[in-house]
Amino acid sequence: MMKKYLVGGAVRDELLGLSNQETEKDYVVVGSSPEEMKSLGYRQVGKYFPVFLHPESGEEYALARIERKVGSGYSGFEFNTSKEVTLEQDLLRRDLTINAIAKGKGSDLIDPCGGVKDIERKTLRHISDAFTEDPVRLLRVARFAQRFNSLGFKIASETRLLMRQMVISGEVDSLVPERVFRELSLALSAEKVSIFFNVLSECGAYQRIFPMLEIENSVIDKLDTVEDIKPEIQFAIWLQQQKIEIIDALCGHLKCPKEYQKLAELSSKWGPFMKDFMKHSAKEILDFYLQTDAIRRGDRFAKLLTVFRVLGFDVQIAPQLADGLRGIDVSELNKAQIVDELYKKRLSLIRQFLDTT
Repeated sequence: MMKKYLVGGAVRDELLGLSNQETEKDYVVVGSSPEEMKSLGYRQVGKYFPVFLHPESGEEYALARIERKVGSGYSGFEFNTSKEVTLEQDLLRRDLTINAIAKGKGSDLIDPCGGVKDIERKTLRHISDAFTEDPVRLLRVARFAQRFNSLGFKIASETRLLMRQMVISGEVDSLVPERVFRELSLALSAEKVSIFFNVLSECGAYQRIFPMLEIENSVIDKLDTVEDIKPEIQFAIWLQQQKIEIIDALCGHLKCPKEYQKLAELSSKWGPFMKDFMKHSAKEILDFYLQTDAIRRGDRFAKLLTVFRVLGFDVQIAPQLADGLRGIDVSELNKAQIVDELYKKRLSLIRQFLDTT
């Protein structure tokens, strides 16, 4: 007989009093099959195991499963999703006890791993040694430590030990770059991102996941001061002291979006320039605006200035000057020599600005 249970984050967050936050609802289905799910109108989307979207709500329903490690990395598993797999078996293969709590139609909780107790203890604890079989879990623990830091959560000492073992054994080296970037971008989208990086550093994973980087603790601490949190801005702040070739190597390895890479490169290249912005000549300042494409790419330039502001640079006049350059009327310029005329006009405006500032 088919039964459905709400599992994972939605149950955990409700118990934490975070039910008003936007948490995706995930369900486990026990006693069913792919054929039965499809006959009821569910649409299968899972690549590695059967996951189905509800025909009306679009919420995810996964068949209860058990798994066996047969290879390295995230995809190195064999799955059993037969009707005989129980809810308890499905919960036991999850990462942390607080994520292994289920809820049926009523208010009764199914908690075979002691997740409720660990919520009360404010503890992030792995369920079994099978935790070490999936390297993504190491990143997820770092992110949960970041997310629930304000609630007082700490990582259990035995879980920290397992995380170090995953690094020593080389299991962490099988992380797929796309999965690393996904977890990284989620961490950069939230507060206290320094905790995410510090957890990775403490277990030795930071050095293995980002081998081309040196740990810049002073910069990492700056990330916690950002008020308008945008992941691409956090990314650029994180890498601001790195050389361009190092940023290129990291972004190529992680397959980062181009907007992340470009903002990080601009931040690295022009950071020293911004330290003494007003001491530069009008020509040097104009070159800065042209090479950062500040006049055309206003949104990106604003993000770049946010990076510099967080790093403690005085950027107060930079947006005003950018607005002035954008406002130049080109209709009065000589069309045959518009490039040279526009350059001279911009240079003159900057000189006037410097003289009156």
